[in-house]
Amino acid sequence: MRKFSITTDIAAPAERVWQVMSDVERWHEWTPSVRSIERLDSGPFAIGSRVVIRQPKFPPAWWKLTAIEPGRSFTWVSAAPGFRVVGHHCVEPTPDGSRATLSLELQGVLGGVWGRLTRDITERYLAMEATGLKARSEDPQFRHGG
Repeated sequence: MRKFSITTDIAAPAERVWQVMSDVERWHEWTPSVRSIERLDSGPFAIGSRVVIRQPKFPPAWWKLTAIEPGRSFTWVSAAPGFRVVGHHCVEPTPDGSRATLSLELQGVLGGVWGRLTRDITERYLAMEATGLKARSEDPQFRHGG
């Protein structure tokens, strides 16, 4: 098993960060680590929701939402032969705004190996995501759903 995690403080309310974080189909607008995220179903983003994520330098990955606490966190899972990846996104309020934590856990027989092979790019992509989430959430010009 291999785990990667990054935490960033954001000068915006947790509700706003959650709006940006949970609007997964728009991630490509604020992080270069994502080319696209396509919902494979319709309706609210809820347990069972499925997406396909396309990232530079990685094959497409199919993810399924396995847990959600609206306004606070979600967890999704992507499986491949020999390992699975558990992604967790969380936001919590702080006195000065909010704090977001993004993590990936690679599990299974090949999880540790894949984690070592992709460590640099995984850490870089998590940093891009955290930076983009912070910038989009703090941007007063951005309007959710707009």
